[in-house]
Amino acid sequence: MPANALAPRPRDAQREGDENRIQEYLARFGAASPSPAPQPQIDQHDTDGVWSRIKFDLKPDDLVAYLDQYIVRQEEAKAVLATKICTHFNRAKYLSRLQNDDPSDGVGMIKNNILLIGPTGVGKTYMIKLIADKLGVPFVKADATKFSETGYVGGDVEDLIRDLVREAEDDIELAQFGIVYLDEVDKIAGTKGLLGPDVSRSGVQRALLKPMEETEVDLKVAHDPISQIQAIEQYRKTGRAERRLVNTRHILFIMSGAFGELAEVIRRRRNKAQLGFSSQMRAQLDDQAILHEVTGADLVEFGFETEFVGRLPVTVVLDKLEADDLHQILRNPNNPVIISKKRDFAAYGIELRFEDEALRKLAEEAATLGTGARALVSVCERVCLPFERHLPSSDVRRLVITPECVDNPGQELQIVLGAPHEQEPRFEAAGQFERAQLMHMIDRRQAMYAQRLQSPLTPARMALIADEFHRVGLSMERAFRNVLDRLDQVRDFALGFSQKYGITISFSEDARVAILAGAAAEGVAVDEYLKRLSTILEPGLKLARDRTGVDAYELPRQAIFDTDAYLRQVFEEHFSQTLGAKN
Repeated sequence: MPANALAPRPRDAQREGDENRIQEYLARFGAASPSPAPQPQIDQHDTDGVWSRIKFDLKPDDLVAYLDQYIVRQEEAKAVLATKICTHFNRAKYLSRLQNDDPSDGVGMIKNNILLIGPTGVGKTYMIKLIADKLGVPFVKADATKFSETGYVGGDVEDLIRDLVREAEDDIELAQFGIVYLDEVDKIAGTKGLLGPDVSRSGVQRALLKPMEETEVDLKVAHDPISQIQAIEQYRKTGRAERRLVNTRHILFIMSGAFGELAEVIRRRRNKAQLGFSSQMRAQLDDQAILHEVTGADLVEFGFETEFVGRLPVTVVLDKLEADDLHQILRNPNNPVIISKKRDFAAYGIELRFEDEALRKLAEEAATLGTGARALVSVCERVCLPFERHLPSSDVRRLVITPECVDNPGQELQIVLGAPHEQEPRFEAAGQFERAQLMHMIDRRQAMYAQRLQSPLTPARMALIADEFHRVGLSMERAFRNVLDRLDQVRDFALGFSQKYGITISFSEDARVAILAGAAAEGVAVDEYLKRLSTILEPGLKLARDRTGVDAYELPRQAIFDTDAYLRQVFEEHFSQTLGAKN
């Protein structure tokens, strides 16, 4: 028997893969019901329902402020993206609530589809991921190079829309307000001089034309077993075959690419319009500067179809990052490069910090590699790898990366292993610097949370947010929200206590901070901490009310940590006032 006689044939392997996908679908959404009774259907015109699920209420300034916390430079890109994306969704929300039955309404509407142009490592993909996370709408990312015109070689562009439905957990209405992000779109520019159909380049552009504007995509496809199962299930529930369609009218397309040769296209076009000395001066402009002069005609000359360019009305050019920009990225408490390395060492129980001068050296080295922020990962790995290998097997539990570590990591490793305590002063100083950077960032975020804050952030509240950021290893956004949510729990507890026991209580600022700090120190949830506090406060405050006749108290910090001493003070003050009144 041949050695490969038992190997699965391609058709068998495909069938097995299809069966696995079917089982996964049935486990997620449930098997088709054998009951022939019609089931209630979701009203596809329930626009209030979909917007209650999306909960999109951002203004452009809100989104710019959010991006400022993560993205260095790129002011134009942040402003344009925030404005056009917010306008797109606010307009979609407005139109969906008009409930206009005019069939011509919306015909010819231009969507704010966006093209991002910039070299590698400037934050194009990172920025879009941040926006998608903030918006809370279904989001799909793919590389344009994976598709072909009809899908017989590579993927079908309509699969992007089907992926949106999956991201929306089969909620078609929600998927119709999603975002599709295509990277490496410059790779599908047409090839000049090619004989025959170009299915992987110009063909993909043509295939994208309809979904980028408005079309209806059928979720049922012959090669997808899950869509076949869904069609069967729909038929068993309703007794009739129905097409499940997704309208792309409000689906936003964002595309990006490096466009390495586009600068030369622009330069040729400008030189044709200028003669003599001015032409030579323009030829001396660097690629980054000349990209800002891009026009639709340049994109057509680059290899894009005219109709394709017309469906991308918004073009944004991102700037190349210099050494100073990379240094600011590393100093940012939100940057994923340093956070990732800290988590790598934290997995071994080692606390990692960086001196600012070391960050500057890392940024300067990364700038020489020419790949933007992507190079930061490489240079950090070069420096940290020897320590990451050897320190877990040692007794060292605190490490600070110094400029000396960047210059000669192997030599510094031996020094750290031989005399780990010599790093302590520099470790503490680096921690103070990091804390100062963090507090500065927290202070700048007050405007974003003005409605929930109700009052300016106190240093104590800022310290709580900083502790949450360090202790749990969350993003700054999540740390901020966690602290505000817990402060809301304290407020709600005071209201509930007043309603339940007929004793009005409130907490001073120091008391609120003390509750959150106490819960964090004990490693318990705030509501659990408050329940325990209630069992102590309730009998004591009832006694105080009965003895003094006072039924409203603003509880200070002392009432949290030493309730007995606080109640004694209440009684003493009451009796002192009573005796003073009698005398």
